[in-house]
Amino acid sequence: MTPLRLISFGYLHLPRDAEGRPIPPAADRVEDVRDRLKDPAAARDILDLDGLHPRVQEIVINTPGARELIDNLIDYALLPASPKVIALGCAGGKHRAAGLVEITARLIRARGREVEIEHLHAHLPRVLRPVAS
Repeated sequence: MTPLRLISFGYLHLPRDAEGRPIPPAADRVEDVRDRLKDPAAARDILDLDGLHPRVQEIVINTPGARELIDNLIDYALLPASPKVIALGCAGGKHRAAGLVEITARLIRARGREVEIEHLHAHLPRVLRPVAS
C-alpha cells in the first residue's frame, strides 16, 4: 500500500487565484480547521512553539471537536480506496494544522499504515493576515 501523505499548511501563506481565493495543496481531502477548532495560539505560552511540540499537541487534541475530527481522518485514511494525500489547513499552519497532522500520523501508524508528513508553514512566524504574493 502506498504511504499516506499528511500535509499541514496555513491559508494565510498560500498563493491566491485570480479571485483572491487561497489555493490549497492538491490532496484527496482538504480539511479547513479554522472555523472548526479554536486557535490554540490564544494560550500565550505556546506562541513561539509549533505543532510538533508536545505542549501544542496537548492543547490541540483537547480542543472541542478535535478528537472527533481525528477519528474521522483515521477512518478516512484506512478506507479500502486508500487515499494518498490528506491536507489540513489552519490560519498560519503553525499550531492547529501541524499538531493535528502529528497526532493523526501517530495514530494511523499505530493502525499499520505508513505515513509521510510534510509541514509547509509550521516553521514560519505566526501571521494574522494574508502574506502579500
